[in-house]
Amino acid sequence: MGFQIAIDGPAGAGKSTVAKELAKRLAFTYLDTGAMYRTLGLAAELSGCWPETFEDRIRLCDNTDIDVRFLEGNQHIFLNGRDVSGDIRTEHCGRLASDISKYPEVRSRLVTMQQKLASGMNVIMDGRDIGTVVLPDAQMKIFLTADVEERAARRYKELKGKGQEPVFEEILAQVKERDIQDTTRSASPLTRAKDGIVVDSTNLSFNEVIAVILAIYGERAKQ
Repeated sequence: MGFQIAIDGPAGAGKSTVAKELAKRLAFTYLDTGAMYRTLGLAAELSGCWPETFEDRIRLCDNTDIDVRFLEGNQHIFLNGRDVSGDIRTEHCGRLASDISKYPEVRSRLVTMQQKLASGMNVIMDGRDIGTVVLPDAQMKIFLTADVEERAARRYKELKGKGQEPVFEEILAQVKERDIQDTTRSASPLTRAKDGIVVDSTNLSFNEVIAVILAIYGERAKQ
């Protein structure tokens, strides 16, 4: 088995950005599990009928082809043969992901896929339940968090940088809503693994967060 790093935490904590940079520095493979939920949520919406029943959700999983490919070192995700890597990076798809991920049967299907992808690799995965469910035996587990206002401010700055005109109060409300959904859902709620190490990035720069986690890795790799 390769060395597995699990990074969990709430929306807007910077998990994906941090995980990608760590993967680059450590020459690990980065698997973005959240992209899978965003893709399935998009598939549900495109179907024109949200899967309200158990049977609907099983049918959705059975009829949706989600393919993860690594092209020139970057992860791309395909929905029924179409590259949707860019399409899913919206606040709306983020909410769809939170909605679809609350269903146990959906999580079971995607967790199995994620575990197969990670098998035998030096891998970094980020999400809400990586250390608790997807990679419970990971050699290193990080719970990356920050104050809700700071997380909202980062998202606001990101959207402004893309030329959008977000309203901070709306972004803050969305982040708080995601926190409630992610921590109270019955299926694999967001929680810190018992052996997870908390890294609070509220008052840390990006490079400082990377340095802290690399130091933890250095210690774990010696064990």
